[in-house]
Amino acid sequence: MFTGLIEEKGKIIGLNRSLNGMEITIECKKVLSDLKIGASISINGACQSVTEFGVDYFKVQSSNETLKVTNYKNLKIGDIVNLECPLTLSKFIDGHIVSGHVDCIAEFLYSKQDGFSQEYFFKLPDSYTKYVVYKGSIAVNGVSLTVASINNNIFSAELIPSTLKEVNLASLKKGDYVNIETDLFAKYVEKIYHSNDNTCKINENFLKANGFI
Repeated sequence: MFTGLIEEKGKIIGLNRSLNGMEITIECKKVLSDLKIGASISINGACQSVTEFGVDYFKVQSSNETLKVTNYKNLKIGDIVNLECPLTLSKFIDGHIVSGHVDCIAEFLYSKQDGFSQEYFFKLPDSYTKYVVYKGSIAVNGVSLTVASINNNIFSAELIPSTLKEVNLASLKKGDYVNIETDLFAKYVEKIYHSNDNTCKINENFLKANGFI
């Protein structure tokens, strides 16, 4: 589990593609103090396992499934990625609960100034819009954000200058793709609601009575 608060920006220094997936080498400093072989780490919001590390780098092996659902397939040498180590019981949950399991990618459309914030607009695949609600939480490249607007399959989120300095979203160009993790609880509620188990007590009336819909 993660919080969506980025600890460091890393630099891609190695990409080794094969039929089995892709080995990624990332140059970094801060997160290395918490790493060990087999440890989980969030890279652009996707949870990966450390396979090797040294004084200024670590490596992961991304499966074909990861390449299929994330923006990893578009990575290039020199790209900057967001890094976060897993949540521990001694950390404040200042962001929101992020599993590191990316749902889909979204297309960056544009950004505009809104006071001291920058509002970023993204286009989601239609099938994932049901999990995104106004003022709900969403992870974009692993960054915990609040949905500022949602209009059909286009949503926006606002980033203050201090956040933009710490993450890799400021360098986005129109047409770039970001990793998206939608609200974790919404997917479980949907699964239970559509369950064929007739003993399930969660139904439309229950959700309305408890403020979910």
